Amino acid sequence: MKNNDKLASFQAKQGIKVEREGIRRRDNRLALIVSGAAIALAVVGQLLYFSVGPGFVTPIEELISEEATPTQTNSDLVPDPSIAEGRTWTGSLNLNDQSIGVELYGDLAPQATANFVSLAKDGYFEGVSCHRLTTAGIYVLQCGDPEGTGTGGPGYTFGPIENAPMDDMYGEGLLAMARVGGDGYSMGSQFFIVYGSSQILSDAAGGYTVFGKVTSGLDAVKAIAAAGTADGSSDGAPINAVSLSGISVE
Repeated sequence: MKNNDKLASFQAKQGIKVEREGIRRRDNRLALIVSGAAIALAVVGQLLYFSVGPGFVTPIEELISEEATPTQTNSDLVPDPSIAEGRTWTGSLNLNDQSIGVELYGDLAPQATANFVSLAKDGYFEGVSCHRLTTAGIYVLQCGDPEGTGTGGPGYTFGPIENAPMDDMYGEGLLAMARVGGDGYSMGSQFFIVYGSSQILSDAAGGYTVFGKVTSGLDAVKAIAAAGTADGSSDGAPINAVSLSGISVE
């Protein structure tokens, strides 16, 4: 299934869920029209952000003019935090058929965990790429964009930030949500795997939601990083295409 078809299928499923909950929003059309401008601004901000990365690569002072007013979009589609069940989840995912074991912090980051679990169980991540690798100063592999370009998402954003480290240090193996610089309500499906301890400075919105960690197979991520980027820079697409598959959580 092509990524565009995958996204359309996922959004259709989410639309059914919303319909089953009741179409109580129909009487609020005027409110939706008023909020449309805010949503448009958030979408523009998201596109700007995804075009330059997770917001922690470019110094925050250079992003001030590009920041969107913090706004959660399409909140009816955001998975309910109760899905996380307030517990630790275990699971695995494959990166180019290399198995990576993971734990998800349903107790510490219920919204982000519920989001990941819901997307994983709906098959959203299958065949989705890890489109961005950084190899100097900050050591992360960024994944979860169905477009494979850094411009995609699940059709909604959520917040606020959860479980961000107070000292801005992200240890080896952590899983964290990517977002727009200065906007704690701009998380979607993109996340990053920290393959080497990194200091990622907080911005006006705070830090980055840590929702889990790699428990086995991190060497596969390090091997991807060791191969470098396609253009030889310290920040770009991996030289060898990387895709997610075989994701399971329980």
